[in-house]
Amino acid sequence: MDTRVSEVYRRGRPFYFLIKRGIDLVVSFLVIVFVLSWLLPWLAILIICESGLPVFFLQKRVGRSGKVFTCYKLRTMVLNEDADTRAASEFDSRITRLGKWLRKTNLDELPQFFNVFGGSMSLVGPRPHMIADCRFFSSVVSSYDFRNHVRPGITGLAQVKGFHGPVKEIGNVFRRYQWDAYYVRHAGFLMDLRIIRRTFLDFFLIARPFIFTRTYAYKNTEPVMGARIHGDKDLYQ
Repeated sequence: MDTRVSEVYRRGRPFYFLIKRGIDLVVSFLVIVFVLSWLLPWLAILIICESGLPVFFLQKRVGRSGKVFTCYKLRTMVLNEDADTRAASEFDSRITRLGKWLRKTNLDELPQFFNVFGGSMSLVGPRPHMIADCRFFSSVVSSYDFRNHVRPGITGLAQVKGFHGPVKEIGNVFRRYQWDAYYVRHAGFLMDLRIIRRTFLDFFLIARPFIFTRTYAYKNTEPVMGARIHGDKDLYQ
């Protein structure tokens, strides 16, 4: 077995992956029944009123073991021929007014709980990329496929470290991969909980004008790679 693969499936980790899959099923089912069942119809109405159909954006992305799957999102752009080849930029003219808000709050990712329930994704894991981006990233980082040894996630370590959105420079690709590879090697229940907690914190920080009166500040990236995450303080550095 490849030494990189043996790192992923070392002793004790099959139990972690089994329990994690069970948690994915339970949580995604609860979210679908108690949240998406009423929230998605309202968001769908808003999308239709602003830019018509379709409500959902379906895109082929690369998942576990390099298998391609259909990733579900709420549509945030006008219909265009470049959707599967050109990633959205910060001031992309293709993004609708409602789409800007959906993307900023990450509510456009909510349909991915159906991906989690179906088994193509997990709650936590490296974010899945569209095929064109995967090809480009693999040309920059030769071992990029190592991140595909686990299910991709709705949120991940690279994302809570600030590496999300469009790639503005080549160095950003390496840093994303480093955090993704670190997660693949060291993932566990405690790390997953910390990532989920940080994801919720980031969401509420985005929504703080409506919720908080105090101004919070936090650092998105960490200057030093490789240190094991021991606690919330370290994750929030």
